[in-house]
Amino acid sequence: MTTLHAHPLFDRLASARRILVAGAGGGFDIYAGLPLALSLMHQGKEVQLANLTFSAVEGLPLESWAAPDLAVITPDTSPHQPYFPERALARWLTLHGYPNTVHALARVGVQPLRAAYRALIERHDIDAVVLVDGGTDILMRGDESGLGTPEEDLTSVAALAGIEGPERLVVSIGFGVDAYHGVSHGLVLENIAALERAGAYLGAFSVPRTSREGALFLDAVAHAQEQTADHPSIVNGSIAAAVRGEFGDVQFTSRTKGSELFVNPLMALYFAFELDGLARQCLYLDRIEDTHLMRQVSSAIEMFREEVRQRPPRRIPH
Repeated sequence: MTTLHAHPLFDRLASARRILVAGAGGGFDIYAGLPLALSLMHQGKEVQLANLTFSAVEGLPLESWAAPDLAVITPDTSPHQPYFPERALARWLTLHGYPNTVHALARVGVQPLRAAYRALIERHDIDAVVLVDGGTDILMRGDESGLGTPEEDLTSVAALAGIEGPERLVVSIGFGVDAYHGVSHGLVLENIAALERAGAYLGAFSVPRTSREGALFLDAVAHAQEQTADHPSIVNGSIAAAVRGEFGDVQFTSRTKGSELFVNPLMALYFAFELDGLARQCLYLDRIEDTHLMRQVSSAIEMFREEVRQRPPRRIPH
């Protein structure tokens, strides 16, 4: 049992010396974990960063690969690619004097992704892994009316669920941002309540604008928007707007033109969970266990959706 003034997530990480913070869903998900990663660094922890990548890493030279499906990205990696969130983060880390390596995990199925994670964990003797989702679709069980974009998130969950040894945790930040992809956040709250009953929910905490980590996160998101001006992160842009205290239809990129955003303080909250408990709640995780390609994951989820009775959206009545 913990005390009210000590957050369970940090209690779980207190004894860990070497921690891996990894983006679960590709794109800029690792940025969603940056405030937490920086906080751990500021506590004296050795922190490794990784991200399931959407970047074109297949053509990287042999020296960039630490293991199959695991690339080591530095500020100078593949300079010709305009879209490369892992490299953008490596460049930002350099500017601020932090270790500037970001690992890119290939967008593959559960079995090869697990092997890549295992190689990364062994390479750096990792004590704890924190898997990060920018958004809430990682919390979907599979029987909801809308799942968002769960393929990468739940492939990451399944890959890590099969690795014993390090402490494994999940954090989600950006509550509400997945409404654009059909997620009912009333059902998200119902799922969190179920995880609480199962003993897997570790509570929530905010990223304050006035904290050192909050200020650095805002700077990192602004830097990333400059580095990838044609394709900035909507998720992290929304989280950053919430951290700044903005509210409502905050338009910061032409990518959201024609959509009404609802930036609000809940987007700046981290919700924390035990990974094993989250994995047990997913109703189709066994269906994707033996996959090797991401399209196999997508097909398995589609087949499951045809068989399951879906829960209708749940409106938040306030």
